[in-house]
Amino acid sequence: MSRIGNLPINLPAKVTVTVDDDNVIVVKGPLGQLRQQINPDIRVEVENNQVVLKRPSDSKNHKSLHGLYRALIANMVEGVSKGYKKELELVGVGYRAEAKGQNLELSLGFSHEIIIQLPDEIKVEARTERRSNPVITLTSIDKQLIGHVAAKIRSLRPPEPFKGKGIRFVGEYIRRKAGKSASV
Repeated sequence: MSRIGNLPINLPAKVTVTVDDDNVIVVKGPLGQLRQQINPDIRVEVENNQVVLKRPSDSKNHKSLHGLYRALIANMVEGVSKGYKKELELVGVGYRAEAKGQNLELSLGFSHEIIIQLPDEIKVEARTERRSNPVITLTSIDKQLIGHVAAKIRSLRPPEPFKGKGIRFVGEYIRRKAGKSASV
């Protein structure tokens, strides 16, 4: 029995969920609208401000799809009502970030600057304060997209374990290693 799939999703005020004939779920809220294609085996019912998902059988495939689509719809509901935010911190001497519209310009110690074109669904803000590391803030209503873009930015210069330099999420713990001097 799927513990996640059986939980009903409570809809906040001003959020509506509709199911099309093509098994496309549309979630509308104050921050925007999201769409998700779902498997035709999973039934979605919207009743008295709750979304309930039902599966036809207890096969392993139906159980996994049940929990998956429940989690995706819950993320969509939270996204259109509250939104998602990811913060990345640039740790290193001379590392800079600058947001110009939908372009993010990064200086990460390479011979050239890296320019990333971000999707229109993501809003970017880069701030640098004196005596602190630059911070990139990404906001969006799509949890999957914002996580993918944040991971892509982090992969440009992942944090290294010796000095801790690189791009990391704010609050992320980097396990440090001792260098060559520790072997003596």
